[in-house]
Amino acid sequence: MRHLRSIVAATALALSTGVASAESPIVIGVPTGLSGTNSTVAPAVVQSTQLAVKEINDKGGILGRKVTAEFSDDESGATGAQRAFHDLILEKKANVLISMETSAARNAGMPAVEKYKVPYIYTSQYEGYACSKYLFVDADVPQQDVNPMVDYFMNDKKAKSFFLLGSDYAFGRGMLKYTRQYIAEKGGKVVGEEYQPMDATDWTSIISQIRRANPDAIVMGTGGGSPNVTFLRQYATSGIEKPIGSLSLDAFTAQSLGGQAAGVYLVGSYFTDIKSDANQAFLKRMKDFFGSKLLTPSSYSVPQYDAVFLYKAAVEKAGTADADAVVKALPTVSFSGPRGTVSMNKEHHTALTMYLAQIGKDGKISIVKAYDNVDPGNQCPGL
Repeated sequence: MRHLRSIVAATALALSTGVASAESPIVIGVPTGLSGTNSTVAPAVVQSTQLAVKEINDKGGILGRKVTAEFSDDESGATGAQRAFHDLILEKKANVLISMETSAARNAGMPAVEKYKVPYIYTSQYEGYACSKYLFVDADVPQQDVNPMVDYFMNDKKAKSFFLLGSDYAFGRGMLKYTRQYIAEKGGKVVGEEYQPMDATDWTSIISQIRRANPDAIVMGTGGGSPNVTFLRQYATSGIEKPIGSLSLDAFTAQSLGGQAAGVYLVGSYFTDIKSDANQAFLKRMKDFFGSKLLTPSSYSVPQYDAVFLYKAAVEKAGTADADAVVKALPTVSFSGPRGTVSMNKEHHTALTMYLAQIGKDGKISIVKAYDNVDPGNQCPGL
């Protein structure tokens, strides 16, 4: 927590530029897990927000108005999120909320979003089907995450049986529900499915069940952050050698695990290994701005960067930061950045190029396959 606060403070002055305007700044509120489970991934989210704000202000702001970012700790859960959302909306006067959060935090914050009619761009992969006039998602859903991973295991690794393990909350349950259904559709079989609380640290029993079930492959739907760390560290010493894929492990956490995560497959809409000019330019700008303090950009942090620019595009299209006008404009805007072109659709989700990647012995992530323009499916047809 102290480390993350220092990151926020260290760049605060650097974000101030000479944008001249008689109007008050446009405030981007960022509720995210500065403590709790997501505290391992939130620091990179903070940095991507800060770079986006700097770049926008360096070019004159939005409609001539300076942009500022306000961060509030949602403690990676429901109670903290309620406080964080109210603080940002009522005290910090946020014009928009843009955040990577747990599903529990998102769900707890939504009543405030609805009550105060604030646009909210959610930037974390999640279990899907969260729908609101005010909620927009520029990250991946199960149809975009699960299909590539299961298809690869079944087609390339010849897996027919699977063991599923997840965190016992909306994300874990939702992701693995879809995974179970998709495996069945493809003619596979689930031979075990177990869940642990978000704060669980002992995976001995589940690892024993995996050993007994002897699946051809393992799919993890654990919450981003600490559950990935604790399970993979214990799995690495188990002696079990099966293809294993994580639906939530990010690059920053993978690097911290080093050899303990070697061989694990990941799926996401962003990895630093993307060989595009736009991504290489983005990585250089990140390095130039943060220097030695740069944290590895990931599939959790880069959607946050994109979302700030999607919001900018919506405000400029609307010609105002008025919430109702921005909400109407958001389903029609696009932004071309490190992930390629991301376009919000009328159901408030985005088609994305997805990547299957694998962690090497040195913790480096290499892309195995790319899947262009993967559709999120019918998420919110009533909008």
